[in-house]
Amino acid sequence: MESSTVDDPSIRHRSGTQIERVMQAIRSQIASRSLTPGAKLPSIRSTAEMMQVSKSTVVEAYDRLMAEGIIRSRPGSGFYSAAPLSPLSLAELAPRLDRSIDPFWVSRQSLEAGSDMLKPGCGWLPSHWMPEEEIRRSLRSLARLRDRTGLTDYGSPLGLTALRQYLSRRAAEQGFEAAPDQILLTDSGTQAIDLVCRLLLRPGDTVLVDDPCYFNFLALLRAHQVEVIGAPYTATGPDISLFEKALSDHRPRLYITNSGIHNPTGAALSAVTAHKLLKLAEAHDLLIVEDDIFADFEIDPAPRLAALDGLNRVVRVGSFSKTLSAAFRCGYIAGNRSWIDKLTDCRIATGFSSNRLSEELVLSVLSSGAYHKHKDALRARLAKARAATIPRLRSLGIEPWIEPKAGMLLWCRLPHGIDAAEVARHALADGAVLAPGNVFSPSQTAAGFLRFNVAQCADDRLFPILEKALRQTG
Repeated sequence: MESSTVDDPSIRHRSGTQIERVMQAIRSQIASRSLTPGAKLPSIRSTAEMMQVSKSTVVEAYDRLMAEGIIRSRPGSGFYSAAPLSPLSLAELAPRLDRSIDPFWVSRQSLEAGSDMLKPGCGWLPSHWMPEEEIRRSLRSLARLRDRTGLTDYGSPLGLTALRQYLSRRAAEQGFEAAPDQILLTDSGTQAIDLVCRLLLRPGDTVLVDDPCYFNFLALLRAHQVEVIGAPYTATGPDISLFEKALSDHRPRLYITNSGIHNPTGAALSAVTAHKLLKLAEAHDLLIVEDDIFADFEIDPAPRLAALDGLNRVVRVGSFSKTLSAAFRCGYIAGNRSWIDKLTDCRIATGFSSNRLSEELVLSVLSSGAYHKHKDALRARLAKARAATIPRLRSLGIEPWIEPKAGMLLWCRLPHGIDAAEVARHALADGAVLAPGNVFSPSQTAAGFLRFNVAQCADDRLFPILEKALRQTG
């Protein structure tokens, strides 16, 4: 067995950063549970070759890890993991990112921001844009329910029948058939995607996403310990030639996308791209999750993969947090009956039953005439906000990638050479939470972009903060 000591201080000095890199790689494998207690580590020679460092660097790294009690040596046999099974650490499952572009940190900044903090990088509407009076009316109505089980008992695993019937009727209006027993209610759109991932994926599988994509897809997939690859997104959907290449090269199990109003770009899937995408999915046995969370913001609905596919290899996911309230949690999955049956079992295993109180509230608001008026008002208000925000951004040299027809999102290119993460750091110091491009990009190729929420850009304090941050960065 090779010597496990290095006494030359010059070697220690020269390779200090490399030693730490080797140590961090081993710690990451333990955190991700790919190295379980008692598992054998690669030899010093193979680790040196794999990480392109000297054997003496690996020897020193292993020595330090032994001193920490993380690994142990068996003479004549090699090195083994000695650490107890680690709690799953999502932050360690991918290369450590600059905090400004880490999806967990960006989410925390937006969710934990106080009322004085500006949030042009968040993905939701201001609270005063929501139908507060209709929610209050529904709460009072729910409090008067004579059926006490609605206030105290577990809900059905599939979810409230009347709400599933409502969603079935709405699906028919949107061009596809989803019977009530093909719809499973969940606590949120995120939980819906998580359940699908639990059903379909195993650690080490490959999942295809858009590049850029909604950053919580990346965070969620990290939790499932899968390999994530991206296909560049265009103004009409994924780049089909590169999408096909990704399917051939990586054979992903699943593709997760938004095909209504795309997050973060605001683009909409074209009919031509949708048809080509589904042909490729069939040829490569690809399953698809279509996140349709922004559907009620659309004026002219884009093609839906679920409708064109007939819920064969596509599952549709949605929720009500963007247009109603994020405080009462309710989402749904629409899919073929075989999948819904399995997903229901998964729901029971992980959450036992549905959230009946939230479902009753959602149904009460959705089925009122006030909700249709609310949707129309939101669309008009967002159009006005886009028209006001775009010129103010352009005056700072920030150019929208496209001008979306609907929704709240603008995907914007910064002046040449300016790094969005650095702009976000400066803006945060002055009280504004931004969303830098690389938080959305699995390939980390969007350093010059920011995502803006036009509904959160009305405060006049924002643009001086942006101007200052650009100047400090440039």
